[in-house]
Amino acid sequence: MTRRRAHIAMVGIPAVSHILPSVAVIRELVARGHRVTYANDPAVADLVATTGAELVPCPSTLPVAANDWPDDPIAAMGLFLDDSVQALPRLRAVYDADPADVYLYDIGAYAARALAEAQGRPLVQLSPAMVGWEGYEEEVGAYLRQLPGADAYRERFAGWLAGCGATTTDVDAFSGRPRRALALITRAMQPHADKVDAEAVTFVGPCFDPAEDAGAWTRPAGASKVLLVSLGSAYTRQPEFYRQCLAAYGDLPGWHVVLSIGKHTDPAELGPLPRNTEVHSWVPQRAVLAQADAFVTHAGMGGCSEGLLSGVPMIAVPQAVDQFMNADRLVELGVARRIDTADATAEALRAALLTLTADPEVARRSAALQAAARSEGGTSRAADLVEAVLN
Repeated sequence: MTRRRAHIAMVGIPAVSHILPSVAVIRELVARGHRVTYANDPAVADLVATTGAELVPCPSTLPVAANDWPDDPIAAMGLFLDDSVQALPRLRAVYDADPADVYLYDIGAYAARALAEAQGRPLVQLSPAMVGWEGYEEEVGAYLRQLPGADAYRERFAGWLAGCGATTTDVDAFSGRPRRALALITRAMQPHADKVDAEAVTFVGPCFDPAEDAGAWTRPAGASKVLLVSLGSAYTRQPEFYRQCLAAYGDLPGWHVVLSIGKHTDPAELGPLPRNTEVHSWVPQRAVLAQADAFVTHAGMGGCSEGLLSGVPMIAVPQAVDQFMNADRLVELGVARRIDTADATAEALRAALLTLTADPEVARRSAALQAAARSEGGTSRAADLVEAVLN
């Protein structure tokens, strides 16, 4: 492919789980010689800096730092709309004078689509989660539209679209299926994958830099098997769950346990640690999974895809939003057991691990899904597809 140096703009939100899936893609585009700007909250400047992109400061109103999200889905959707309404003038102040050749954007960054449409520029969504399918609006949208507050939310959204310069003024069309998207998940995790528009969406799988993960974690000498336990970055305030894990897996013969507890749990709350356990507020997840034999996960989409890419059986303990659906999907794929938090006793957790890792069919399915995920192309294919839009 013939390359020309271009200005590529990424517009994101300051949620780590939304940034990390595309970091390697942005880094690859920079390495290919493109000028890449990245609009996001200054709070994530360090993460943006790792890509080599130029930070365009765009403060966000999303409650990411406090992890204080409303339970009501309409209220949560309203927060993203409010954030985009206040972000668009900030983006226009920069990009109207210095427009990008193509805009990349996160699923929560509505302002990016409005900006690109107003400028008549190409736009590609980088989705860290499932994408819409044929019939999505009827199945999911119909449910959301009947919730309290939905009419007022849609009216406010439509009013903003009418005056912000966007050419797509229908709320469902604007916030629903994008015209072009790269799904940074493995296709196996996509609901109704056969109904996804292949002309608009390409599944490239998890995107990362293998060199970055090399040496980031070392399997201890003498560890016959490794188990990673992680509830991701947002739903980690679960000390009782961690204590149950320690009771289940502590000193389990042959197993070494890597327990990631996030920044909201004090390690002192866990009590004495078994000799086979290491506890961290954060771990290089892909590096650990590359050497792991099993994974206890909250079933966030990123964790599910990385687990499939690593070919490990999983115990899914969903916490919120799409994680319940994701957990059920892993079970359908034949590589996981779902245990809800209330049922996550030490006995249930230990039984699930021993059953999963002793089942040859689970091992076969895990290997097959790993091969499929690796074939999707990852980082280099994602960067190729962005450049194809430029050309």
